[in-house]
Amino acid sequence: MICQLIHWSKHIIVLIPTHHKVLGGEFVKIIGERLRTLREGVKLSQSKLGEMIGTSQANIGRYETDICTPPAETFLWYADYFDVSLDWIYGRTDKPQGKLYKYQPKIAEDSEEMRRFIEMCFDPKSPMNDRLKQTLIQMLGEKK
Repeated sequence: MICQLIHWSKHIIVLIPTHHKVLGGEFVKIIGERLRTLREGVKLSQSKLGEMIGTSQANIGRYETDICTPPAETFLWYADYFDVSLDWIYGRTDKPQGKLYKYQPKIAEDSEEMRRFIEMCFDPKSPMNDRLKQTLIQMLGEKK
């Protein structure tokens, strides 16, 4: 289990699994609670859910109490079956649909490949050619 150091002193070291959150001074077991909420929301027993996933009722109980972490395939199964995001299951967001990201890959300003692409996009005979190239190159530099 991956842990993070929360508090330490000469006498006390507290290691908390990284999938726990600190809320109001208490450690909240986010993953287990969310897995249990999903199951109970559709009125499935632990044993029935275990049959559907291909594991035992005992394992479902361990997942829901954060005694052990499900394998990646099980997390994917939960996300697909219950139509929620992994971000929500992991406690990264409180929105079941997950975080919505704008795909904006970072392009290096000094990327030779991008410079060749820009050169290729514009007609070298155009009077605006140099100005457009410089504007695009400047924009790439601002994206960093």
